[in-house]
Amino acid sequence: MRMPTLLSGSRPRRNLFRIASGADPGSTRVVILLLVLWASMGASGVTTAEPVGPRAAPAQSAGADDDAVEDPEDTGLPLEVDRLVPLDMTEGRWISLDVSPDGETIAFDFLGDLFTVPIAGGDATQLTSGMAFDAQPRFSPDGSRIVYTSDADGGQNVWVVDSDGSDPVQISKGASNRAESPEWMPDGDYVVAAMGAFRLSGLPKLKLFHVDGGSGTQLISEPDNLKTLGPAVSPDGRYIWYSRRTGDWQYNAQLPQYQLEAYDVETGERYPRSSRYGSALRPTLSPDGRWLVFGTRHDEHTGLVLRDLET
Repeated sequence: MRMPTLLSGSRPRRNLFRIASGADPGSTRVVILLLVLWASMGASGVTTAEPVGPRAAPAQSAGADDDAVEDPEDTGLPLEVDRLVPLDMTEGRWISLDVSPDGETIAFDFLGDLFTVPIAGGDATQLTSGMAFDAQPRFSPDGSRIVYTSDADGGQNVWVVDSDGSDPVQISKGASNRAESPEWMPDGDYVVAAMGAFRLSGLPKLKLFHVDGGSGTQLISEPDNLKTLGPAVSPDGRYIWYSRRTGDWQYNAQLPQYQLEAYDVETGERYPRSSRYGSALRPTLSPDGRWLVFGTRHDEHTGLVLRDLET
C-alpha cells in the first residue's frame, strides 16, 4: 500500500501536520501501527514559535486564531522569555502512533507533545504542550481517552488524557520511574505498561494499573535481568504479547536481541513465541486477534513480519 505522507500546512506559529488527502482510510491498522519501526515519518512544514510551560494545554486546532499574541509571562518557565524563535521542522523521526478504534484518527507524538490528525487528511490538533516530554499514545477501546507516558511530575510515568486533550490524569507515581509502551486492556478499566526505574534501579517489566488509581499489580517480576517492552493485548484480554531480552540496551550489540513472548493473564505462565536471529520486537495484533505483525532485522535493514495466528 502507499504510505500516507505528512505534508506541510501554510499557517505560521502553530504546530501543523497534514496527511495527504489521497491516503487510503481503509489501510490495515496493524501495518500503520508498526510504521514507527522504520524510525521515520515525513513531517514537513512544522512551525512553532511559542514558549512552553510545564502544563498540558487544551487541544488546539491548526485552524485556531493564529494572530493571537500569547503573554510570555504566562508560561510557567523558570526564566523570563526575552524573544521567540520560530523553528520550521521538515522531518520527524522515532514517532510513536496509534489508530483510533473507528479507524478515523491517528494519535502521534512529536518533539515531546501529543497530536491527533484525521487519517483521511487534514490539519492536526495539538493535545499537550509544555516542558514535559509526552510520548507513546494509545487510544482506549472506546476511543474516548489516550494513555501515554510523560515526565510531567519528574519521573517517566503513565498518564491518561481525554482524546480532545482535556483532563490529564497521572496513573503511576514515582520520581525515578521508567514507564514504557503503555497499552489498554480490552475492558478500558486497566492499562498495562513496562515499568522500571532509572539510575540502574530496575529493568522495565509488565505491570497492570487501574485507571482510577492504586499502586498497580506486578505481572512479571523476575528474573532481575529480564527486560520487557511493547505489550500488545489479545482481544479477549487473555494473553499479553511483548518483546523481551536479557539486560538493557547497549551499543554494538550482537543479534539476536529481542524475542517475543506471550503472558497468560489467567495462569501467569509465559510462553516463547519467536526464535529469530534478526530478533523480534514490537508485536501488534489485529483487532480480531487473527494477525500478528512484528519487527525484525536482516543485515542492516528493519522489516515487518506478518503471521496468521490461526494457521
